[in-house]
Amino acid sequence: MNSSLSIFRKVAVAEGISYLLLLFVAMPLRHFLHLDLAVKYAGWAHGVLFIAYAALLVMTWQEQKWKFGKAVLIFLASLLPFMPFVVDRKLKDERALS
Repeated sequence: MNSSLSIFRKVAVAEGISYLLLLFVAMPLRHFLHLDLAVKYAGWAHGVLFIAYAALLVMTWQEQKWKFGKAVLIFLASLLPFMPFVVDRKLKDERALS
């Protein structure tokens, strides 16, 4: 059975990918080729994944009994490009140690 941590890590990676696609693919397509639909669909997908990230973060925080500061840092990481991948790696390493 998948724990919320396992599901959270998968969603974190998907959210990170969607953020990078939005920033480095959809936005340039919009500005240089005037393809507004790229931002519409990439933004929609990223929004759904961001909400899932936040909801799963709360669930995982409760299940794993993390300190408040750790949960806040993990949330803030979702706001920066590439950081969800760093979070995933750190959580993977933590799990391997325990």
